[in-house]
Amino acid sequence: MALDLSLVGKESAPSTFTYTWKDTVLYALGIGAKRDELDYLYEGRGPKVVPSFAVVPMFQPMFELVAKTGGDLAMVVHGAQRVRLSAALPPSATLSTTAKIRGIYDLRRFAIVIVDTETKDASGKLLFDTSSQIVFRGEGGFGGTTPPREEKVAEIPKDTPADFRIEEPTTAEQALLYRLSGDVNPLHADPQFAANVGFAQGPILHGLCTYGHMVRHVAKGACGGDATKVTGFEGKFTKPVWPGDTLVTEGWKVSPGKIAVQVSVKERSEVVLGSAWATTIE
Repeated sequence: MALDLSLVGKESAPSTFTYTWKDTVLYALGIGAKRDELDYLYEGRGPKVVPSFAVVPMFQPMFELVAKTGGDLAMVVHGAQRVRLSAALPPSATLSTTAKIRGIYDLRRFAIVIVDTETKDASGKLLFDTSSQIVFRGEGGFGGTTPPREEKVAEIPKDTPADFRIEEPTTAEQALLYRLSGDVNPLHADPQFAANVGFAQGPILHGLCTYGHMVRHVAKGACGGDATKVTGFEGKFTKPVWPGDTLVTEGWKVSPGKIAVQVSVKERSEVVLGSAWATTIE
């Protein structure tokens, strides 16, 4: 089925999302938080909110627009994700998100849908904006343009060792836990479904779960463990991750408040989250 190009530029109606501290803690556990990160796991300390939690309230309005394009959702994978925060996320709130398809692009075998969102609190204050690149496998070749080049906030310097390296294994149940934060695609839970869409090894880890691990690791490696100092982050999902894989995040501090980042899987020595960066409060 051809993708509906008429959706480009049309803004969605506001979507309301209410959450409590339990949702932020569940998210933190889903992206691998451990007991030594108690500020994000215990309501007696707030809790603080890992800033990549921003992908949770934006996910449903973003995905609803993607679904309206008419593409085969069984063939969807996440291509890239960007988040920029304007304020720290509270441990509980009611938020309002609007979404807009910026473009639908043609990569011959694939089509890419880029969706931008803005999320505000109940007073109308902007908390964060996001940009999601969603890949439809098999939907390219319709004669469209290729995606525009994105701003490069930070690049890995050549022949320079990383300023920090964080290694952390995921669990066999990681995707089953992360999906409770809203992305219930059976690709991340059902072995038969995964095999039917080309992943014979089994359900893959959500790209956004790897993304959350990256943000936690940046906080540990560059911010003394204080994730609230991380104000923006982006990465492209280049290879699948399976629950149980060991994630290795490396970071290069290329200028004040700007970090080039790369996430790989130790067992296969391959980059799974590339062209990545983070911005921080110094």
